[in-house]
Amino acid sequence: MEERIARTVVVGSGCAGLNAADCLAALGQDVLLVTEGMNCGTSRNTGSDKQTYYKLSLAGDERDSVEELARSLLGPDVDGDIALCEAAGSVRSFFKLVGLGVPFPANEMGEYVGYQTDHDQRRRATSAGPLTSRYMTEALEASVRARGVPILDHTLAFQILTDENGVCGLLCLDRRTRSPLVIRCADLILATGGPAGIYAHRVYPESQFGMSGMAFEAGCTGANLHRWQYGLASVEFRWNVSGSYQQAIPRYVSVDRDGVEREFLPDSLSPAQVLNRTFLKGYQWPFDPDKADGSSRLDILVKEQTDLGRRVFLDYRRNPRGWDPDLLEPEVKDYLCHCGALQDTPLQRLQAINAPAIRLYAEHGIFLEREMLEIRVCAQHHNGGVEVDCHWQTRIPGLYVCGEAAGTFGQRRPGGTALNSTQVGSLRAAQHIALCRRPLPSRTPAAELPLLPGGDPEPLMGELQAAMSRCAAFLPDFQGMQSLLDRIRALRQNLVDWDSRDPALESRLRLRDLMLVQEQVLCAMLYDRKNPGEGVLETQNGWCRRRPARPLPPRDLWFESVWRSRRAEKEETQP
Repeated sequence: MEERIARTVVVGSGCAGLNAADCLAALGQDVLLVTEGMNCGTSRNTGSDKQTYYKLSLAGDERDSVEELARSLLGPDVDGDIALCEAAGSVRSFFKLVGLGVPFPANEMGEYVGYQTDHDQRRRATSAGPLTSRYMTEALEASVRARGVPILDHTLAFQILTDENGVCGLLCLDRRTRSPLVIRCADLILATGGPAGIYAHRVYPESQFGMSGMAFEAGCTGANLHRWQYGLASVEFRWNVSGSYQQAIPRYVSVDRDGVEREFLPDSLSPAQVLNRTFLKGYQWPFDPDKADGSSRLDILVKEQTDLGRRVFLDYRRNPRGWDPDLLEPEVKDYLCHCGALQDTPLQRLQAINAPAIRLYAEHGIFLEREMLEIRVCAQHHNGGVEVDCHWQTRIPGLYVCGEAAGTFGQRRPGGTALNSTQVGSLRAAQHIALCRRPLPSRTPAAELPLLPGGDPEPLMGELQAAMSRCAAFLPDFQGMQSLLDRIRALRQNLVDWDSRDPALESRLRLRDLMLVQEQVLCAMLYDRKNPGEGVLETQNGWCRRRPARPLPPRDLWFESVWRSRRAEKEETQP
């Protein structure tokens, strides 16, 4: 088996992984970036109408502070130390991106103006447009390459190696030769994104699968794995239809197998409710069970149509039935007036609010001026993940997880916090690795190639993904969940030997990881159903428990004390 050596390995080439590698290189650390594909993943291939980056307020007379921002991130399922770190690191991380060329807008005085996003009471949100995370990824990749960080592309990481001291290596597959590779390392950062592959109906791009299962297999604990975000997304080109796509107030249409169209919202809502709740879906775009009588009613009505075998579309060519600007609530009408968006059609209104949102679909061969946009309710984001501490380190020494793979979000996270977390979490992990300086293992770790799922992996994967979307999405079926869990556990007993000649080897590895994650997520969902309550829900190897979220920690805010402490720390870490 081929071997490589690197003191620190970063797995993933999205915003989190690239920033981790960039920060490590800037700190003088030996780092190797491993990725199954530099152009894969969510960061580079997804977005929304106006993809949000959430940070401390930096414009006008709006009062804000690190602690105020931390309290906005807090919740019964969010640890206070992590919230505080994400708040404190937000400005540093934001201005690093600005310095790298990400085009966040500033006014003529240099203030980085913001807007209010969902689950927030400040104007902390900013955006570089629909492709904010792509711009971030491209800028960070350029910096990583300029620093000369070695990149191992077309390499699928699938198993973490540990010994009595913690992490000691990583098993990978060369996707081109189907040959295994072992990497000996002292530290490992997983930035593999959310476990998108466990659902069939998802807005995640085709190139994003996730590989969190290897962390759970290594002994990591899951945090809030039952917490997912679901919402409306387009189908042919996977994209969130949030924000201005709804604020333009399009017509919702379902089409049966014979091509017969029906505008279905007016069957359940009054004309005023249709208009105002459609608009509010732009602000409140993730499904929220507490708003099931408000804008989230639209998600339910869309699912009812798709459950009947009908396809659902947004139509920007014609107004919803009963369109009348006088039926708009004052704040809705005021918003559209400020945007100059009270034109005669949804397309004209969308053009006035956010013209790039129209061009985005045109670039993918979908022309909203002459065709309808197919949508459905999809899994959009995992608000849980692998449990980490305030350095984004797991319970395994030397193993860190950042980005969406980490379980740092609460169910009601403000929109855009995910992108801030990718940057702050990866920075914190890099800093801790540089500070701790764990020794590199003296010899190659023992690595046995795992047994893999038998049968034809592609149909089996499709079956499990479809079952997950059917029973374990935003309107759960707990009996169906238990049946699926039993099915997965039975399948995991049907294993075959590793065979490098097997053309389905890569699919077997992905299926193996998918089943590991699905099992943990279903356990968490079923436990939450039977044991409702507040707190962080921890999951490991089938057992679950709740613990209170850690509060905001006490800390030293006296300048001279902090200065003295940092000087002493620097002296201790000098080689």
